Amino acid sequence: MQGLNPFGHRDADQGRPAPVRHVPSRPAPQVGAAKAAPRRDPAPSRLAYRLNRMMLRPLMRRLIRVGLPAFLIAMVGGIWLSDETRRANLYSGVDGVVDKVQHRDAFMVQSMRIEGASEVVDKALRAMLPVELPASSFDIDLAKLREKVRMLDAVEAVDLRITPGGVLTAVVTERVPAVLWRHARGLELLDKTGHRVASVTARDVRKDLPIIAGEGADRAAPEAMALIEAAGPILPRLRGLERVGERRWDLVLDNGQRVKLPEDGALRALERVIALNKAQDLLSRDVAEIDLRNEFRPVLQIGNEAQNAIRRARGQAEIGPDGKPLETNPSVAAGQKNSTKTGTNPKKT
Repeated sequence: MQGLNPFGHRDADQGRPAPVRHVPSRPAPQVGAAKAAPRRDPAPSRLAYRLNRMMLRPLMRRLIRVGLPAFLIAMVGGIWLSDETRRANLYSGVDGVVDKVQHRDAFMVQSMRIEGASEVVDKALRAMLPVELPASSFDIDLAKLREKVRMLDAVEAVDLRITPGGVLTAVVTERVPAVLWRHARGLELLDKTGHRVASVTARDVRKDLPIIAGEGADRAAPEAMALIEAAGPILPRLRGLERVGERRWDLVLDNGQRVKLPEDGALRALERVIALNKAQDLLSRDVAEIDLRNEFRPVLQIGNEAQNAIRRARGQAEIGPDGKPLETNPSVAAGQKNSTKTGTNPKKT
């Protein structure tokens, strides 16, 4: 039987037992042991969810990162500054540091240089400095000082700057007097725009300047300057311009002649007068007044001598400058009557 079993015969020849594998045994359940804890839910709680949602807002993040630290710093600073002694020490320390920085040599103004100003304007500008030199540049407000200087009548423009080396430089442009203005309060110098430059005591101070007169003439100074420039051929005879009713001009010449210009088109009317004078020598005749207020009907008023010449030709009595007839000698008048009756010459009798 053994010969018929080949497996048994081979095992017998080898003589090696089969390997044994040990299977781990299960632990025996312990009687009375506690049950295993339940698994934790991974979902956040309601409070955590709401906090996370709030932190997603940019405003909330900014509030926590910036607002909360700022509030804490302000609270601590307020508590520290609540003491009066601490505040006084802080203020004095800050003032000391600021004063030390402002009075460094780099910020000090040592002198002042003024260019283009007359002696009077120079003294006035130096008197307007808010501090005495040397002084810190922080104590000099250039913008405010510039406005004060421009309030001077004689100053048209001023350029203020502090140059290296601590020098306050002022470049002044003064107004150029162009005309004299006579009014009820006196005489004043005006520039070409009508701005006041200075006051004068007499006409002889500036004989080289033309003169204008009347209330409101300063506001119409540009028009007056245009009329003066247009009166080139008769400029040597021009005594001045007079403002009438604050609306029009009268041109006054040296022999008392007066040209009444219209309210509108005064320059054109003056050019017509100059053309007539050039063509017919109008202003050299005994003409007291030329009225051009009506453009379509100019009126001429002859002088006293021309009127008397006409009256003598007509056998009328002469008139004086006031327009009234002159009183004649009674004896001469009687002689004239007798000579008229007898036909004889009174000089021969």
